[in-house]
Amino acid sequence: METIRVTTWMDAPMERCFKLATSIDLHLASAAQTQEKAIGSVTSGLITEGQTVQWQGRHFGQLRTHTSKIDGWRPYSYFREVMVEGSFARFEHEHHFAVMDDGTRMRDEIRFSAPHGVLGKFMEKMVLRRHLIKMLRQRNVLIKRAAESEEWRKYLERTGTVTGGREAGLVNGWDKRSVLQRG
Repeated sequence: METIRVTTWMDAPMERCFKLATSIDLHLASAAQTQEKAIGSVTSGLITEGQTVQWQGRHFGQLRTHTSKIDGWRPYSYFREVMVEGSFARFEHEHHFAVMDDGTRMRDEIRFSAPHGVLGKFMEKMVLRRHLIKMLRQRNVLIKRAAESEEWRKYLERTGTVTGGREAGLVNGWDKRSVLQRG
């Protein structure tokens, strides 16, 4: 099994960074080069505890699907997604957030393993690790850019229907008014 750790510092409130990391739309924007789409379960907006998303994208010349479930959830400091169906033998992605020096530290930790024994081990080290790091860094650059500018509004101030008869201001189960702004 391989482990990838990437840390990104952002000059933005922790709650905003956390919510941007849960944005399906932001993920899709960061993965445009792989023609990634959300094709099942939650397909736009913000994903939350217990929900799944099914992704489809072109990786290594093949169309692949990957279904993740949010199985760990501590707003606004941590969430974890695990693969429930896909090409990996195992895939877990932990997202950690902490207030640091008047900003936010976002730390990603991905643990994965490939199927197919010795060939899979070779692929983990030589191909998959680099590919995942590249995708993760592209995503984090977009999260940082959005969090530190007004671009965050594009992902967090969605106009849409209020879910489940909840009070006004809730979009996809999130209170859009609670996203902290810098004074």
